[in-house]
Amino acid sequence: MHYLDNAATTPVRPEAVRAIEEALTENFGNPSSLHGLGVKAERTLKAAREAVARLVEASPGEIVFTSGGTEAINLAIKGAAGRPGRRGNHIVTTRAEHPATLEACRALEDEGFEVTYLPVTPAGNVAVEAVQAALRPDTVLVTLMYVNNELGAVNPVAEVGRLLQGHPALFHVDAVQAAGKLPVRVREIGCDLLSVSAHKIHGPKGVGGLYIRSGLKLRPLLHGGGQEGGLRSGTENLPGIAGFGAAAAAAAAEQPAGLERLRELRERLLAGLAASGLEYWVNGPDPAAPEAAPHILNLSFRGVPRGEVLVHALEQRGIYVSTGSACHSRHRTVSHVLEAIRLPRERAEGAIRVSLSPLSRPEDVDAFVEAVRHIVPELGVLYR
Repeated sequence: MHYLDNAATTPVRPEAVRAIEEALTENFGNPSSLHGLGVKAERTLKAAREAVARLVEASPGEIVFTSGGTEAINLAIKGAAGRPGRRGNHIVTTRAEHPATLEACRALEDEGFEVTYLPVTPAGNVAVEAVQAALRPDTVLVTLMYVNNELGAVNPVAEVGRLLQGHPALFHVDAVQAAGKLPVRVREIGCDLLSVSAHKIHGPKGVGGLYIRSGLKLRPLLHGGGQEGGLRSGTENLPGIAGFGAAAAAAAAEQPAGLERLRELRERLLAGLAASGLEYWVNGPDPAAPEAAPHILNLSFRGVPRGEVLVHALEQRGIYVSTGSACHSRHRTVSHVLEAIRLPRERAEGAIRVSLSPLSRPEDVDAFVEAVRHIVPELGVLYR
């Protein structure tokens, strides 16, 4: 099997599996319990929080565990919108955000908030000047993704963070596709909120985290026993959190070598395509540009009218890629991200996404190149 859909999810690494299994079978106590099993569980929770904090260079007390990236994003956006002392009802984001961000903003529009959806460049990122021009005295939140999940476009989040230093608006960064691949340092970015997900860094599904700058008060989404500092009530998912902690610790330990490995794999893939004789396009940022993340490539091939046709043809050879965001890839419409960069419809409908992880292998890349070298001409004849 050659798995190249790591922007959708990643295989759980052995260290995380062991941590999950231990929390399921031996360390099964409730972290809120006062007896020995509860104390042991609380120590595991603390260790995982420290590991996730190290991954984004935050303090452990600034990390709140959630059920995944989507909940973390919703807690950031809705929690900021409803925070005590909020002055204003204006939010700034872009048209190319993850559905979790876009739908959370639309829900707030139903509550009377006004949202500015900024256009993005043909590369897929937002201009700092566009953010600056959109700011108003009543802007309460700017929310941007660090790395676009479909294109790999990197937003200038640190520049936006510096821009917002003189503005009362909070700054949320969706770092789900950046953590574990690019350096994520909350102090350098200058953000107030930053969301991450375990299953994008070889941890389990169903667990994520939100960095909340120390001292910042948000409105919780869930009410109950007051776990996670009162921001996410409910008994903690200790097996998932333990796996998240193990994956985060491994991801942090692998940097910066993991980033260099991703760059090498991307260059190997592009060199293979260049030598294949196929006519293709890289959609989004130029891979050589600094605003291109090293682990996501969005590709269109001449003669391939539908991306899902190529996806299934590759699957027959044991190679797994996707047509875009796994959160809405079953909806047979052109991706809103590709529409946002104004990609020609023919290329948008035929686009596929190849996404790597630091655990991807050279043979995975080679298998993909060899497969498309044969499949694409066959599809070109079939759909001529």
